[in-house]
Amino acid sequence: MTTRKIVVISAGLSTPSSSRQLADRLLADSANLLQERGVEVEAKVFELRDLAHDITNHLLMGFAPPKLEEVLDAVASADGLIVVTPIFTTSYAGLFKSFIDVIDPQALTDLPVLIGATGGTPRHSLAIDYAIRPLFTYLHAIPVTTGVFAATSDWGGGDGVRSLPDRIFRGATEFADLVERTDRSEMVSDPFALDRPMGHLLGGLAGE
Repeated sequence: MTTRKIVVISAGLSTPSSSRQLADRLLADSANLLQERGVEVEAKVFELRDLAHDITNHLLMGFAPPKLEEVLDAVASADGLIVVTPIFTTSYAGLFKSFIDVIDPQALTDLPVLIGATGGTPRHSLAIDYAIRPLFTYLHAIPVTTGVFAATSDWGGGDGVRSLPDRIFRGATEFADLVERTDRSEMVSDPFALDRPMGHLLGGLAGE
């Protein structure tokens, strides 16, 4: 049986977190769809709030503590990535962007990504397309067409094709299709890639 590794990143800051709740539902639908096609799923879920100090230390010192290194290695070796961030001031959370900044720029090449976001009002759903999607496109990942936004009111239910369960299922279907077809097992790391960002090699000046 074919096996695909899916990594889930939740950038929610509260406990319980609506971002984590959305991430779990996106993973559940994606895994069910893949398993129906005979694809076994190995899933790992990470909460960025548990890694906040490690991420900051990495940005300042240029190396990842073991706990963060485990997450970065999981992302680099994944067959699919599900990310969910709360929307603050019309864009992704700062902790989420800081995590993206410490990922090897080549680690996301050709990686299918299902984007989710949460916020208080449906108007913030536009942040998926004008802020989050371009970020992953720039890093040569493959974000699926449907991004899933969950406003506070969505957790109370919806109707028709606009309901949250329908949007989750649609995004998960596109993600499962891509993950099933994608094979990243033969990806080769660039032997000339820098071990650390250029800013760290120059004493931090270029990265400020």
